[in-house]
Amino acid sequence: MAVAPPRPKGPPLNALRAFEAAARLGSFTSAAQEMNVSAGAIAQHVKAVEAWAGAALFDRHPQGVRLNRLGQRVLPDFTEAFDLLGEASRKLRLAAAPDKIRIAALPSIAQLWLSPRLPKIRKAVPSASISVSALEQPPNVARDHYDICLFYLEAEEVLEDGVVRLSDDVIYPVAAPEVAREIDSLEKLAEIACLEDATWNTDWGIWLASAGADNFPILKGPAFSLYALAVEETRNGAGVLIGHHDLITADLEAGRLVRLFETRADTGRVLGLKAAPGGDSPYLRQVTDLLVAEMTPEK
Repeated sequence: MAVAPPRPKGPPLNALRAFEAAARLGSFTSAAQEMNVSAGAIAQHVKAVEAWAGAALFDRHPQGVRLNRLGQRVLPDFTEAFDLLGEASRKLRLAAAPDKIRIAALPSIAQLWLSPRLPKIRKAVPSASISVSALEQPPNVARDHYDICLFYLEAEEVLEDGVVRLSDDVIYPVAAPEVAREIDSLEKLAEIACLEDATWNTDWGIWLASAGADNFPILKGPAFSLYALAVEETRNGAGVLIGHHDLITADLEAGRLVRLFETRADTGRVLGLKAAPGGDSPYLRQVTDLLVAEMTPEK
């Protein structure tokens, strides 16, 4: 008579994912945001892994959690395993549907830089099906199923594997033509509403510092959580906005916006394209090459 004892079971895959994310990010809250669940769910998953292992992986403190020595020891293996699983999944998806390309981009980049270029790309690669997701934060390309990411990156991020530097983030004030005609000096600028992006709320300070006018008083105008909306309101004559060169070039060329003053400032960020590892889709290569060829020239 055959003997078939029950096989020992490991913790659920989602519980292991939760542990790895919390350990890698150093926070249950950050792990919850990455996995799109609650921090409580992450805590329960981690407890399940700890109960299965028979040992704590985090030290609990009133200020939060801290990965302990055992957790630090096993984290690299789990990170490598989930990265490999993500790469294998992406290869499977691209092999099954090589024509489906998924792009993740910062909302302002998606609306103002990528969107005008999509018709040209569709014409050049008519068989490709391109989906675009607007995200506030760059996804984890080793895990999330995006093929191309377009975001403003810090200098150190540009050095990562798979990142192509498209252009430096250069800024300067812009306005609609009828508003620009009223501004011929910094003193006149102080009389006009200076619009602001809620995320890039240091833009005016950066530009004024480059212009040698750190303490110059500007008239703070409305703030917008969407840069594209701030650009639209600037076109409508609502005031002056700090233009990000990559995002307002089309408006300058069409005459919808006018650049004010000669001073330009570099924010230290870079418009970067990051291609996800894994997969061998000719459509993905074509789309990536076309986007890289669209590097915004400085003028």
